[in-house]
Amino acid sequence: MVGSPFASRASEVLAISDPPLGPDLSLPGKSWLPGAVDWLLAHLVVALVALVGIGGATRVMQAGLACPDWPLCYGSLLPGRQMNLQVFLEWFHRLDAFLVGIALLVLASLSLSRRALLPRWLPWAAAAALLLVALQGALGALTVLGLLAASTVTAHLITALLLVLLVSAMHQAVRRSSSGCLPSASASVLPLWWTLLLAFSSLVLFGQCALGGAMASRWASSLCLEAGEGCRWLLTHRLGAWAALAALLLPAVLAHLLPGIPPVLRRFSLGPALLVPLQVALGVFTLRLQLQQPLVTVAHQLIAALLVALLGALWGITLATRSSVQVVSCSPSLEMAHG
Repeated sequence: MVGSPFASRASEVLAISDPPLGPDLSLPGKSWLPGAVDWLLAHLVVALVALVGIGGATRVMQAGLACPDWPLCYGSLLPGRQMNLQVFLEWFHRLDAFLVGIALLVLASLSLSRRALLPRWLPWAAAAALLLVALQGALGALTVLGLLAASTVTAHLITALLLVLLVSAMHQAVRRSSSGCLPSASASVLPLWWTLLLAFSSLVLFGQCALGGAMASRWASSLCLEAGEGCRWLLTHRLGAWAALAALLLPAVLAHLLPGIPPVLRRFSLGPALLVPLQVALGVFTLRLQLQQPLVTVAHQLIAALLVALLGALWGITLATRSSVQVVSCSPSLEMAHG
């Protein structure tokens, strides 16, 4: 019958099935691989943020040369006889970096060999992450062999933060492109100003991180507080903190005031807006405490890595949303229709 609810239900299922699935989408249960890649990327984000935090602890504890050789430590994989806090920090920093490299190698292999089941862009992104981690390892070696040259230490930090940004963006993009949800023809396209604003915020944040790394690698804060030398680095970093504060608050404010921004981006934009005041406060406390509290200094660098990870998440969601296939969250009725 024309007015039958069964006929209506059938037409709804047909209408839902009409839009073709994009090449980056798969139906639920089609493969375990997208979920496994999502899990691997989530753990990689955690490992990379921890890597930056441990690197900060290694610098604060003056343990950068605790292992005088590379890639081994005192000629062994586990220097048990020489082990102390400084050696442990440097050894564990290298171990974390090694595990990250192995995980990225696995990711690149999977994304290349099983690319038909994964987003088309993933092999390229995984290859870029693999190149970055190789560069990171080379800079780590030069850091030790070059006796902690300031430019090398700064480049080592920036490369690590670029990895955090890239892997976090990959994680969010993979999570949305392989969620098994259908494209929505009515989904709104993100305005161009949002992408430009995100790029501006990222540049400001990385500039501030580069200033902080350059200042820390030269021990400019200690020299300025104790001898009045190198204060230009400290002053520039302090001025840059206010620019970073504005650049990270602005996306959250505009996302909630202006139309065209999906709710998921509005929620994620609150993360940097909440963390950046804490970051500024930690920087102030670090100076007020005359750099005598290592935990505060390490927390300052750890929050910087978290800020970069959150910006990476915003990039991943933004790029997934701006793609030609829009994804919406699954509803129970939609899942039943496909069942």
